[in-house]
Amino acid sequence: MDWGTDLWDQYDIIDKHTQSGLELVEKYVKFVKERTEIEQNYAKQLRNLTKKYNPKRGCKEEQECRFSNHQSFLDILNEMNDYAGQRELIAENMMMNICIELTKYLQELKMERKTHLSEAKKAQQSLECTYKQLDSSKKRFEREWREADKAAQYAEKTDQDINATKADVEKAKQQANMRTHIAEECKNDYAAQLQKYNQEQSQFYFSDVPLIFNKLQDMDERRVRKLAQGYVLFSDTERHVMPIIGKCLEGVTKAGTNVNERNDSIALIEQYKSGFERPGDLDFEDYSQGINRASSDSSLGTLGTPKGPLELLGKNRSKPFWLFSKKSKPTVTEDFGHLPPEQRRKRLQQKLDDIGKELQKEVDQSEALEKMKDVYEKNPQMGDPASLSPQINQTAQNMERLRGELNKYESWLTEAGRRGDSMLRRDTLPEDALSYRSHSNNNEPYSPDGTHSEEGTPDPSQAIYAEFDDDFEEQEEEELAAPIGQCTAMYNFPGASEGTITMQEGEVLSVVEEDKGDGWTRVRRANGNEGYIPTSYVSISISK
Repeated sequence: MDWGTDLWDQYDIIDKHTQSGLELVEKYVKFVKERTEIEQNYAKQLRNLTKKYNPKRGCKEEQECRFSNHQSFLDILNEMNDYAGQRELIAENMMMNICIELTKYLQELKMERKTHLSEAKKAQQSLECTYKQLDSSKKRFEREWREADKAAQYAEKTDQDINATKADVEKAKQQANMRTHIAEECKNDYAAQLQKYNQEQSQFYFSDVPLIFNKLQDMDERRVRKLAQGYVLFSDTERHVMPIIGKCLEGVTKAGTNVNERNDSIALIEQYKSGFERPGDLDFEDYSQGINRASSDSSLGTLGTPKGPLELLGKNRSKPFWLFSKKSKPTVTEDFGHLPPEQRRKRLQQKLDDIGKELQKEVDQSEALEKMKDVYEKNPQMGDPASLSPQINQTAQNMERLRGELNKYESWLTEAGRRGDSMLRRDTLPEDALSYRSHSNNNEPYSPDGTHSEEGTPDPSQAIYAEFDDDFEEQEEEELAAPIGQCTAMYNFPGASEGTITMQEGEVLSVVEEDKGDGWTRVRRANGNEGYIPTSYVSISISK
């Protein structure tokens, strides 16, 4: 079945149907465009939302990202940002593969439809023109035949008229013959026009129109097929990114399962543990006996010990320490003396790590400059050795400054009671730094602030370093000693900090040194690796 055979007389229906099909394509393209706008707006709003809740650099929220619940929230924000990118990809693919393609194809269909309809109109106009010629020849034949009939009747009447002359009769007969001849010519012309019209009409209805209608049918079927592909693409475009969207959602789920409330509590303890003892009982002040007032907070600290919470908060020593009262902001000092002991040791250790890295960079640069200078001296054509002198001098000055700062912070760390970590840091320092410290102990003493001490004047840092070296020797002897007990890991510990050691939950380690009050225990593996672990992460059993 086809339009040319079964719908040969339904030109108007075919015209309306094809026009309706093109309008449907336009409507679908508009629908997809609006869908892409929704996707783009949705993605934009998601990106703005994640940007709004992402912490800014240096803010308090960024510092809290060490806690698993805060980090998981950041992971969720990152996954939602990726999810927004996939929504944008859906909008882009729909616009490229559906809207643009269908719009281009629609223009081609409109031109093709216009061509086919124009051909049909031309064929119909040609048939109408032939019909007009047929009708004209028919009317002329009808008119001329009437005239010939009248002329024949007039000739017969004249012939029967006794009063008519012979000339009149001959003239009437000639006129009748002429009219009959003209009528015969018109009859022949009419027959020819009729035959021509019938041929064109047969060509029109059995060939031209069916061919044009079949072309329109083929065009409409191709339109329907293309539109169906657009419908499928509408689904496939989103289906193709569903695996990535699924990974984003899996990332959100993983962020939720990564939250560990116990580790967050331990991280808070490690970050803010002050190391202070709880305030002791207040002494009785007997004013009736006239004795001097006793210090009511003597249990909080003594001369030469780290500052307690009363000193740090600027409280009157005769008043009790109120835990939930508003605290004034302490004055920041270079030796971090404004911090509690535990936090002070951590900050000093971190500062030592940073200085050590800077010093190592300067030592590497100094060695590179010396090698380059040696090459220039052996091959003068490559460069002037004297041109490197300013850089060498500047590097030497930087090394001197950093070594001074290293001595200063190590002395503060020793005072803070973190000699174990200080020794671990000493083992990782460049040889130049250690040799320089040995030189300064023998010849040019340095004060804790990095300046030269007067000749012959005893420097407190000298005694500190001497004590430090004694501790180092004792520590080396202890490393060879037998373990004092065992411990079992209750949690995983990454051991990312310098001097620490990694451990897995359930792992059994040998205890080499007990916790000295700083929250760290020194342990040893069966393969001889040693390091520090948080005391709160393990269950310790000391051998008796």
